[in-house]
Formats: sequence, C-alpha cells, structure tokens
Amino acid sequence: MQESSHPKKQAGLRAPDAPSVPWHALLPDAVLERLSSAPQGLTEEAARERLARHGPNVLERSRPDSAWKLLWRQIDSPLIWVLIASAGLAILLGKVTDGLVVAAVVVLNTLIGFVQEYRAGRAIEALNHMVPETAQVLRDGHLLARPAAELVPGDVVQLASGDRVPADLRILRSRNFQVEEAALTGESVPSSKHVAAVAEDAELGDRASLAFGGTLVTSGTSTAVVVATGSATELGRISHLMEQAADLSTPLTRELARLGRVISAGIVVLSAVLLGVGMFRGYAFSDAVLVAITLAVAAIPEGLPAIVTIALAIGVQRMASRRAVIRKLPAVETLGSTTVICTDKTGTLTRNEMTVQALWTWRGHYALTGVGHSPLGDLLRAGRPLDVPPDDVRALLVAGVLCNEADLQPREGRWGMTGDPTEGALLFAAKKAGLGVTELRERHPRLDAIPFESEHQFMAALHAGDPEHSELFMKGAPEVVLRRCGPETDRDAVLAEVERMARQGLRVLAFARKHMFRADALRPQDVEDGFALLGLQGMIDPPREEAVASVQACHAAGIRVKMMTGDHPGTAEAIGLQLGLHAPGHPGLTGAHLSGMSDAELAVAVKDTNVFARLAPEHKLRLVRALQTQRHVVAMTGDGVNDAPALKQADIGVAMGITGTAVSREAADLVLTDDNFATIVAAVEEGRRVYDNLVKSLAFVLPTNLGLALILMLGVTFFPLQESGGVREPLLAMRPTQLLWINLVATVTLALPLAFEAKERHVMRRPPRSPDTPVLSHFVVMRTGLVALLMAAGAIGLFLWEFARQGGNNGVPNDWALAEARTMAVNTVVSFQIFYLWLCRTLTGSTREVGFASNPTVFVGIAALVLLQAAFMYVPFFQRLFGSAPLSLGDIARSVLVGACVLPVVGLEKWLRSRRREVGRSVGAT
Repeated sequence: MQESSHPKKQAGLRAPDAPSVPWHALLPDAVLERLSSAPQGLTEEAARERLARHGPNVLERSRPDSAWKLLWRQIDSPLIWVLIASAGLAILLGKVTDGLVVAAVVVLNTLIGFVQEYRAGRAIEALNHMVPETAQVLRDGHLLARPAAELVPGDVVQLASGDRVPADLRILRSRNFQVEEAALTGESVPSSKHVAAVAEDAELGDRASLAFGGTLVTSGTSTAVVVATGSATELGRISHLMEQAADLSTPLTRELARLGRVISAGIVVLSAVLLGVGMFRGYAFSDAVLVAITLAVAAIPEGLPAIVTIALAIGVQRMASRRAVIRKLPAVETLGSTTVICTDKTGTLTRNEMTVQALWTWRGHYALTGVGHSPLGDLLRAGRPLDVPPDDVRALLVAGVLCNEADLQPREGRWGMTGDPTEGALLFAAKKAGLGVTELRERHPRLDAIPFESEHQFMAALHAGDPEHSELFMKGAPEVVLRRCGPETDRDAVLAEVERMARQGLRVLAFARKHMFRADALRPQDVEDGFALLGLQGMIDPPREEAVASVQACHAAGIRVKMMTGDHPGTAEAIGLQLGLHAPGHPGLTGAHLSGMSDAELAVAVKDTNVFARLAPEHKLRLVRALQTQRHVVAMTGDGVNDAPALKQADIGVAMGITGTAVSREAADLVLTDDNFATIVAAVEEGRRVYDNLVKSLAFVLPTNLGLALILMLGVTFFPLQESGGVREPLLAMRPTQLLWINLVATVTLALPLAFEAKERHVMRRPPRSPDTPVLSHFVVMRTGLVALLMAAGAIGLFLWEFARQGGNNGVPNDWALAEARTMAVNTVVSFQIFYLWLCRTLTGSTREVGFASNPTVFVGIAALVLLQAAFMYVPFFQRLFGSAPLSLGDIARSVLVGACVLPVVGLEKWLRSRRREVGRSVGAT
C-alpha cells in the first residue's frame, strides 16, 4: 500500500454492504457471489470500474503538523511570552544589549523544543512498509503481476511461502497454508488457514478462513479473494485507531506547564505593581518600565528549560546503557511515575521460542527442563533426571524427529533452526534426551510424506525401518490422531490427559506409529487406521526467567503488571500464573467478554483482573483508556501492529527493538533493544532517579529567582534615587544582564551536576508518585522562601555596604562604586548558590548519606563556575558586557562568608523537619 493524497476519495473501501459482512463465516461460493466475482477473477474492465469507485489499495494518511505549527507550539508558553515582551520593551527603550540577550534565550529554548518534537515518531507512515508492492492476481482468467495498490474487492490472488499478504483475503483454496500473524494477533506460532467457514462471532485470531493484509505467508500456497482493501483492512483499521489515540502530556510536562503559568501570572502582577511603585517614587517612565522588565528577567528561571532538557538527556544516555532507548525526552520521567504496566506476552514476558516441557506415554508423565532454542536440559521423571530415555520416551521423541520438516543449525556457538517453531521445539526436545537428529534421519531415511494441512490437522511421514518393514509416523491434533488408532486405545484416558496439559497452557500434539510392509509411497488408505498411540508432547512459549523477578520488583515498587495478549486464554492464564500475575482459580478475561461490557463494568474488570487474552487492537486501546480514567499513569509494551494504537495512547509506549515491527517502534516512546521485560524495571528505576534529580534541580533553581526578585523589589521600594545629569535614576543592586548571568551561567553550571546524583535509597521500594502530586512539595516551597530571604538579605547588605564604602552615597554619582557594589551583590548570590548546592544533593536526608565524593561532577561544576566568575570580574570584555568590576580578595572573602550562612540555617531546618517526621511516626505507632 502506498499513501493516498487524494483530498476527497477515501482509499480502499469495501463493497457497499461489506462492513456488516462476516466474510469468515460464509462459504467460498457465497463470498464470490456477494462480491460479484468468480474463481477466474475479475475482468480488467470490472477491476478498473471498482478501482475508480473504491479508490486504490492504500492507507489514508493524516496530514502531519507543519514546521510552523510545531514552532508555534514551542513559543506559545506563558514564560516565553513574558520574555518576548521583556526583550521587545528593552530594545524599544534603547537597552539593545539587554534585549538581545533575553531574545537569544527565547530562541535557544524554542529551538530545543522544536527539534525534539520534529523528530517524534511517524507511526502511520511505518504501516505502509508492511504491504507488498506487487501481487499475483487473476484477471480474465490469466495470472498477472499487478501493483498491490490496484487490488480491489473481488480480485482473486494467489499466495505462496514468503509472500506478504496484500489485502484482507477470504481463502478459496489452500494447501499447507500458514501465516505469521503475531504482529496482528499476538499468536506465538504461525496460524493455519483453511477454506472452511468459522463461527460468525470468532475473534480475530480464530478467523482461520481469512488472511490479513501485512501478514507473512510462512508455508504452503493459497488462492483467495480480496474482501477489503486499504483503510477497510485490519491494518487500515489499526491506522485509524492510532489516529484516534491521543498523544498525552507527561506528568512532569503538565506540572511544569502549571508552574510556568503560576510564575508568569505572578511576574506580570509584580511587574505592574513595581511599575506603579517606581512611578510613585519619581522614576522616569522609561526607567520604571526598565525596572519592571528587570523583575521579569530576574524572576523567570530562563535556564530551567535547558536544565530539564539536559537532565532528561542524561537520563536517556543512562537508559541506553541499560538497553532502553528513549525516543521522546519526557518519557524518561514518565517511567518514574508509572503506576501500571500493560504488557504483551509473546516475546516480552516470554521468549517467543516454543519449548516442549511435558511428555506423556502409557507409562506415565515426564518433564523436560531448559527453555528456548537450546539443546540444554534434562529429562525428568518424578523430579529425578534420567540419564537414558526409557524406550517409551525414546519412541515418542523419535516420532517427533522423523515426522518433522524443521532442521537445526549450529550458528557461532549457538543453535538456530529453520522451519515451523513447533517442529523446531520437537527437535530440541529430542536433543535434550540425548538423541541425535541427524543420525536418526540418516538411519531412517524418509520414503514419502503427507504434509500438514489445516483441513486434516495431521502430518504423516513414511520412513525406512528394517529391511522388510517401513514405519509410518503421524503427528497432529490429539482428537484427529486418536480416530486413526486401534480400538484398544483408551481414548477417554488420553483426552483427560490432553485436557490436563491444556489447562497448564500447553499446546498438545499427539504422536502415533504404524508398522508396514516395505513400501516406498503412501496411499490415502494408509493413514486411515491401524496406528498405535505413542504419547503426547506438550509445549509452550515459556516465560523469561528474568521476567519473574522483574514482575516481583514491579509489585515491590507499587506498580501493577497486566498482561494483554491476543493469544489463547489457557496459554495466557498459565503464563500469568507462572509470573505471579494472578492467583490460581482467578481466571482472566477475553476480548469477547470485554466487548459486551459497559464502561463502568470495564472499569471494574481492569481494576481486578491482570490477565487479558484474545484481545483485538481496540480492546487494548479501550483497556488503556479505562486505566487512564482512573488516574493511572500507564506504560504499555508490545511488538506488533496490533499493539501500536495502545502504545500511542499510553502515557509511555514501550516497543521491542528486536522482534518489534516498525509500526510499534515508531508509535512508542521507549524501545527495548533486548526485548526484555526486565529492562523496563531498570528503566523505571532510572526514571525515578531522573525525577528525583529534576526536583533537586528545581529546588536549587527557584530560590535564586525568588531571591533576585526580592532584591529588585526591595531596592525599588526603599533604595534612594541617584541624580545624574539632572535625571533621577533608580539605584538597582543588579543590571538585567547581570541577572541573566546568574540565571543562565551560574545557575545552569551548578544545577546540571545534580542530574548526575546517585539514586535515593529505597527508590524502588516506594509507591509511584501520584500524577496529581505537585512537582514542588510543601517543604521545597518553604525551603525556597527561606533560602531566597537569606540570599536577598546577604546580597543587599553587601551591596549597600560596598557602595557606601566606595563613596557612592556622598551625593556625587560614582559609576565605579556602583559597578563594584553590583559585582559584590552578584558574587554574594553565586556564593550562596555554591553552598546551597551541597544541601540540594539529597532532599530526604543529610549530604553525608549520599557520600562526599559520590558525584564528581559537583566539583567540576563548582570549579567551572569559579573560573567563569573570575572572568566575570577581571576580564575587560565581560566587564563591558555585564557592567562588572574587579573585587579585592577581602571583598571576595566577605561575599563567600555571607554565602556560607545558608549551611547552618538550612541544616537546622533539615534537622527540625526530620525530628517532626520521627515524632509523627512515633505518634502513629502508638
């Protein structure tokens, strides 16, 4: 399928009545009649007419946001508008340097956000790579290769192994036809397709008479008729669901946006008040406006967007080292507040490698250890390993080797396989019991075979035995094989064992053998009866060993894990039980159950149930939305196209990097490069660490902005005005450019090391943060006010002391004295920041607990700022740009001493807060 850019025509419609037609439940002749088609296909004229009427076999594509729209989204923020207004007013008032510096900050923040959003995923476009460019289609009775985009409902196409299905098809004829549908249904093994109609209410994964566009033919051949094209296919329906799925903001972005609105509103009000105060005190209008602009520059945390972005980027790098690749920066923090993880089964919680685990013969039960595509494992009976397989087990395993089309291939020290995963599992089972696959096949060469076909549900293989006899082996569905066994077979006992194994989630195959006189070919009557049942082999796609521990770690961290799969309910419940997702006797729910539920019933179901099976894409999407309406932060994992809408809807979508489709990866926020559920737990831990460190950065940044605002407000309200050339000028402790130096250079240089802080103790033993929890807790707000008051008092006190000491208050304007006094104020604020940085390294305990040297970047940040501050004071270029002046060692020592007062004051506040917590715990305990 290609992309459609036609503005009005909807691509790939079905026949007018098609949406209500259950094609899978109709017989082939009825399907052809409804589509006005025939076994030899459509005529060219009819195909052209239908193409003009229904449109091409392409997926509709919504127009992406333009670059201008993306750019506008970055600008349309309260803080950005305040900065833009400040820059414009400063330039209009002749303060060009100040205005340009503020404007540069706006441009930098806007570009960072624009680049981040521009690189976001394009999930809808990835769907177009899942369909072939050409298809083999019958037109006027002739087989032709035509572009897949030209297929129309009623076209008859032919498929063979290796083909990708070009549209939704109803099977007309098939031979050993199997299709890999994991991307759509979650099935861990290829689905067998056949001509027979199935129940009208069959779930997507049970519609064996249909083949869906975008899936892959793994074996056999088929002739089928097109019943849906383009947007009307299952693939197109998922594309539509993805368009309906909302891109949600993250808890952090929502809280930062709220914080930005509060700060902006406060700044506008205070600036207006300060403008009035200035005018009342006799400031010239331009000076009063400049004071209001200066307040905005001081109070707005200009460096905050850069700090947040860089902190998230550091988290991205850490997660990448732990095999979790973040595609969207805010997703780093979202992981830390995740309350529910909805996970696919196949390939995520399980290995996506079928493994034989149980054997049954007439002599009893046996077990095989080991998992996946590996010959490592033991044969057990009653829990004890057997060095040599008994004759009954050997006969059963030999049948699995000889009646088999797969093959094993050692690859660079590992084992690989070619063929059907189920048949490969039988070969690995034989290897675990010490049987040689190659040796058996050489000793008993194949003479003839009847391949597995979905219509008859068995495979038969004739092999050479002794010189006078041949041996005919059969494997298949237990009920099919039993019908061909002798009357002495205890069918009830066998079926009871099949039921027992099925309740464990095992896929069960029966094996039988028949001795024949020497024969080189098989006749139909040879497979009708006379077989002796050898036994049963039960297999499953087993859970990853590390997934069990990861689920337990999630539960310890207060995170619920819910399995959502398209696989069979029995298999899903068995895996869920092994993983500890639910207790015995607590069954899961299927998509059929969910379809009949109201929203209220669904809310109860999703709260109380952890295993969901036979789900279609809309079911997963609906479940994720139901969790979100209950205020959960939802992470959704998956690897198939069927997972993509839910991945996009979830607060954070997690795709598999190895087995995942391009569609799922593009829809996701996070891609696991090792397809391992355990990696999600590591990513959650990193996410919580990132959030903690972001809160530390905010707790460090905001006192500076509030302190600078207090410095200006107190100065405008109480400082005397200066006479200069007959003009009364405001005596301000800092210039706008000096405020930007503190906000952008000093603050960012010191705040960034906090992003490298080690994780807090018990980070994975505390419950997830509620989405409604403010990013700044009550004690951080109180701390901000306390430190801001200290900072303002210290800076103003030293500013006035230095200005008076240099003669700046003797009635004669002294620009040099003012420059030195302002530099003293800046240096004092920077000193406060350096000492306060140590107190922000942990918000829950003392700095000793995190270790003095556990974060070397703190020393790097302090050293870098000391050098920058020296340049600020002593380099002529900086003196001209910022209006600074050199200070003596004595002046520097005084500013450092005043800045250090934050240590005992905040230390006392921390001690009092910890004592209050201890008293609260003691009262609660009693």
